Amino acid sequence: MGHASGQNTEERLSRDVSFSILSNHRRRYVLHHLKRVGEPTTIRELAEQVAAWENDCEIEELTYKQRKRVYTSLHQTHLPKLDTYDIIDYEQGRGVATLTDRATDLDIYLEVVERDDVPWSQYYLGLASVSLAVLAASGLGLPFFVQIPGLTYAAGIAVALLLSASVHAYQTRQARLGATELPAGVEPSTPTSERNGILSRLLGTR
Repeated sequence: MGHASGQNTEERLSRDVSFSILSNHRRRYVLHHLKRVGEPTTIRELAEQVAAWENDCEIEELTYKQRKRVYTSLHQTHLPKLDTYDIIDYEQGRGVATLTDRATDLDIYLEVVERDDVPWSQYYLGLASVSLAVLAASGLGLPFFVQIPGLTYAAGIAVALLLSASVHAYQTRQARLGATELPAGVEPSTPTSERNGILSRLLGTR
Protein backbone atom coordinates (compact mmCIF):
# COMPACT_ATOMS: atom_id res chain seq x y z
CA MET A 1 0.00 0.00 0.00
CA GLY A 2 1.61 3.23 -1.16
CA HIS A 3 0.31 6.26 0.67
CA ALA A 4 1.17 9.85 -0.15
CA SER A 5 4.25 11.24 1.50
CA GLY A 6 3.39 12.73 4.88
CA GLN A 7 -0.22 11.56 4.67
CA ASN A 8 -1.45 10.90 8.20
CA THR A 9 -3.96 8.09 7.95
CA GLU A 10 -5.31 8.96 11.40
CA GLU A 11 -6.54 12.38 10.24
CA ARG A 12 -9.88 12.85 8.50
CA LEU A 13 -9.78 13.49 4.78
CA SER A 14 -9.88 17.18 3.90
CA ARG A 15 -12.90 18.65 2.15
CA ASP A 16 -10.95 19.27 -1.07
CA VAL A 17 -9.54 15.75 -1.17
CA SER A 18 -12.96 14.22 -0.48
CA PHE A 19 -14.65 16.17 -3.25
CA SER A 20 -11.80 15.37 -5.63
CA ILE A 21 -12.21 11.65 -4.96
CA LEU A 22 -16.00 11.69 -5.28
CA SER A 23 -15.99 13.88 -8.40
CA ASN A 24 -15.20 10.86 -10.60
CA HIS A 25 -18.02 8.39 -11.15
CA ARG A 26 -15.67 5.41 -11.59
CA ARG A 27 -14.20 5.95 -8.14
CA ARG A 28 -17.71 6.28 -6.68
CA TYR A 29 -18.75 3.06 -8.42
CA VAL A 30 -15.68 1.24 -7.09
CA LEU A 31 -16.37 2.35 -3.52
CA HIS A 32 -20.04 1.52 -3.85
CA HIS A 33 -19.30 -2.03 -5.02
CA LEU A 34 -16.66 -2.62 -2.36
CA LYS A 35 -19.10 -1.55 0.34
CA ARG A 36 -21.81 -3.79 -1.08
CA VAL A 37 -19.67 -6.95 -1.20
CA GLY A 38 -17.84 -6.23 2.05
CA GLU A 39 -14.76 -8.26 1.18
CA PRO A 40 -11.52 -8.04 -0.87
CA THR A 41 -12.36 -7.81 -4.55
CA THR A 42 -10.27 -8.37 -7.66
CA ILE A 43 -9.73 -5.54 -10.11
CA ARG A 44 -11.26 -7.74 -12.80
CA GLU A 45 -14.54 -7.96 -10.87
CA LEU A 46 -14.49 -4.21 -10.18
CA ALA A 47 -13.79 -3.39 -13.84
CA GLU A 48 -16.63 -5.61 -15.03
CA GLN A 49 -19.16 -4.16 -12.59
CA VAL A 50 -18.14 -0.54 -13.25
CA ALA A 51 -18.25 -1.12 -17.01
CA ALA A 52 -21.70 -2.72 -16.76
CA TRP A 53 -23.03 0.28 -14.83
CA GLU A 54 -21.43 2.68 -17.30
CA ASN A 55 -22.88 0.94 -20.35
CA ASP A 56 -26.29 0.15 -18.85
CA CYS A 57 -26.02 -3.57 -19.50
CA GLU A 58 -25.39 -6.91 -17.82
CA ILE A 59 -21.81 -8.02 -17.20
CA GLU A 60 -22.28 -10.90 -19.64
CA GLU A 61 -23.10 -8.42 -22.40
CA LEU A 62 -19.90 -6.36 -22.08
CA THR A 63 -17.48 -6.29 -24.98
CA TYR A 64 -13.76 -6.85 -24.56
CA LYS A 65 -13.13 -3.18 -25.38
CA GLN A 66 -15.54 -1.98 -22.71
CA ARG A 67 -13.94 -4.21 -20.07
CA LYS A 68 -10.40 -3.31 -21.07
CA ARG A 69 -11.03 0.44 -21.07
CA VAL A 70 -12.33 0.43 -17.50
CA TYR A 71 -9.73 -2.09 -16.29
CA THR A 72 -6.87 0.07 -17.54
CA SER A 73 -8.38 3.21 -16.03
CA LEU A 74 -8.86 1.58 -12.63
CA HIS A 75 -5.41 -0.01 -12.59
CA GLN A 76 -3.45 3.05 -13.71
CA THR A 77 -5.41 5.89 -12.10
CA HIS A 78 -8.36 5.32 -9.80
CA LEU A 79 -7.33 2.45 -7.54
CA PRO A 80 -3.84 3.91 -6.90
CA LYS A 81 -5.43 7.27 -5.98
CA LEU A 82 -7.84 5.64 -3.54
CA ASP A 83 -4.95 3.67 -2.07
CA THR A 84 -2.85 6.82 -1.72
CA TYR A 85 -5.38 8.27 0.71
CA ASP A 86 -5.86 4.96 2.51
CA ILE A 87 -9.48 4.67 1.38
CA ILE A 88 -8.72 1.24 -0.02
CA ASP A 89 -5.82 -1.16 0.29
CA TYR A 90 -4.83 -1.97 -3.30
CA GLU A 91 -2.41 -4.85 -3.68
CA GLN A 92 -1.24 -4.35 -7.26
CA GLY A 93 0.71 -7.61 -7.35
CA ARG A 94 -2.41 -9.65 -6.58
CA GLY A 95 -4.80 -7.26 -8.28
CA VAL A 96 -7.01 -7.11 -5.16
CA ALA A 97 -8.67 -4.09 -3.52
CA THR A 98 -10.01 -3.95 0.03
CA LEU A 99 -12.07 -1.14 1.52
CA THR A 100 -10.68 0.48 4.68
CA ASP A 101 -12.53 2.09 7.58
CA ARG A 102 -11.48 5.49 6.29
CA ALA A 103 -14.00 5.27 3.46
CA THR A 104 -16.70 6.31 5.93
CA ASP A 105 -15.12 9.80 5.98
CA LEU A 106 -16.61 10.33 2.53
CA ASP A 107 -20.24 9.74 3.51
CA ILE A 108 -20.79 13.29 4.80
CA TYR A 109 -19.90 14.73 1.39
CA LEU A 110 -22.07 12.48 -0.77
CA GLU A 111 -25.20 14.58 -0.25
CA VAL A 112 -23.77 17.45 -2.29
CA VAL A 113 -21.96 15.43 -4.98
CA GLU A 114 -23.92 14.78 -8.18
CA ARG A 115 -27.32 15.26 -6.58
CA ASP A 116 -30.29 16.57 -8.54
CA ASP A 117 -33.00 16.25 -5.91
CA VAL A 118 -34.39 18.70 -3.34
CA PRO A 119 -31.97 21.55 -2.39
CA TRP A 120 -32.64 21.05 1.31
CA SER A 121 -31.02 24.25 2.58
CA GLN A 122 -33.33 26.32 0.35
CA TYR A 123 -36.29 24.13 1.25
CA TYR A 124 -35.84 24.64 5.00
CA LEU A 125 -35.36 28.37 4.45
CA GLY A 126 -38.62 28.49 2.52
CA LEU A 127 -40.45 26.45 5.14
CA ALA A 128 -39.24 28.75 7.90
CA SER A 129 -40.24 31.84 5.89
CA VAL A 130 -43.76 30.53 5.28
CA SER A 131 -44.15 29.59 8.95
CA LEU A 132 -43.08 33.07 10.09
CA ALA A 133 -45.39 34.71 7.56
CA VAL A 134 -48.36 32.69 8.80
CA LEU A 135 -47.58 33.46 12.45
CA ALA A 136 -47.17 37.15 11.64
CA ALA A 137 -50.51 37.20 9.85
CA SER A 138 -52.14 35.59 12.87
CA GLY A 139 -50.44 38.02 15.26
CA LEU A 140 -51.66 41.01 13.23
CA GLY A 141 -55.22 39.74 13.41
CA LEU A 142 -55.71 39.35 9.67
CA PRO A 143 -59.00 37.74 8.57
CA PHE A 144 -59.00 33.92 8.46
CA PHE A 145 -55.62 33.61 10.21
CA VAL A 146 -56.92 35.05 13.48
CA GLN A 147 -59.66 32.41 13.59
CA ILE A 148 -57.19 29.51 13.80
CA PRO A 149 -55.94 28.63 17.30
CA GLY A 150 -52.26 29.09 17.98
CA LEU A 151 -51.92 25.43 18.95
CA THR A 152 -53.04 24.44 15.46
CA TYR A 153 -50.28 26.56 13.92
CA ALA A 154 -47.70 24.99 16.22
CA ALA A 155 -48.88 21.48 15.42
CA GLY A 156 -48.88 22.19 11.68
CA ILE A 157 -45.33 23.55 11.76
CA ALA A 158 -44.13 20.63 13.87
CA VAL A 159 -45.66 18.07 11.51
CA ALA A 160 -44.17 19.82 8.47
CA LEU A 161 -40.72 19.80 10.07
CA LEU A 162 -41.03 16.15 11.11
CA LEU A 163 -42.06 14.98 7.64
CA SER A 164 -39.38 17.10 5.96
CA ALA A 165 -36.65 15.84 8.28
CA SER A 166 -37.76 12.23 7.77
CA VAL A 167 -37.57 12.52 3.98
CA HIS A 168 -34.24 14.35 4.23
CA ALA A 169 -32.77 11.64 6.49
CA TYR A 170 -34.00 8.88 4.20
CA GLN A 171 -32.49 10.47 1.09
CA THR A 172 -29.21 11.07 2.91
CA ARG A 173 -28.99 7.40 3.89
CA GLN A 174 -29.80 6.35 0.33
CA ALA A 175 -26.98 8.53 -1.00
CA ARG A 176 -24.34 6.75 1.06
CA LEU A 177 -21.97 4.43 -0.76
CA GLY A 178 -23.23 0.87 -0.75
CA ALA A 179 -26.57 1.72 0.85
CA THR A 180 -28.53 0.61 -2.22
CA GLU A 181 -28.06 -2.10 -4.83
CA LEU A 182 -27.17 0.43 -7.55
CA PRO A 183 -25.06 3.60 -7.26
CA ALA A 184 -26.79 6.98 -7.46
CA GLY A 185 -27.63 7.84 -11.06
CA VAL A 186 -27.61 4.25 -12.34
CA GLU A 187 -30.89 2.75 -13.52
CA PRO A 188 -31.62 -1.02 -13.54
CA SER A 189 -30.46 -2.44 -16.86
CA THR A 190 -32.66 -4.44 -19.19
CA PRO A 191 -30.99 -7.53 -20.73
CA THR A 192 -30.42 -7.32 -24.48
CA SER A 193 -32.63 -10.36 -25.11
CA GLU A 194 -35.52 -8.68 -23.29
CA ARG A 195 -34.97 -5.39 -25.12
CA ASN A 196 -34.94 -7.21 -28.45
CA GLY A 197 -38.15 -9.01 -27.51
CA ILE A 198 -39.87 -5.73 -26.66
CA LEU A 199 -38.67 -4.17 -29.92
CA SER A 200 -39.89 -7.17 -31.91
CA ARG A 201 -43.34 -6.96 -30.33
CA LEU A 202 -43.52 -3.22 -31.04
CA LEU A 203 -42.53 -3.70 -34.66
CA GLY A 204 -44.97 -6.57 -34.98
CA THR A 205 -47.88 -4.37 -33.98
CA ARG A 206 -47.29 -1.98 -36.86
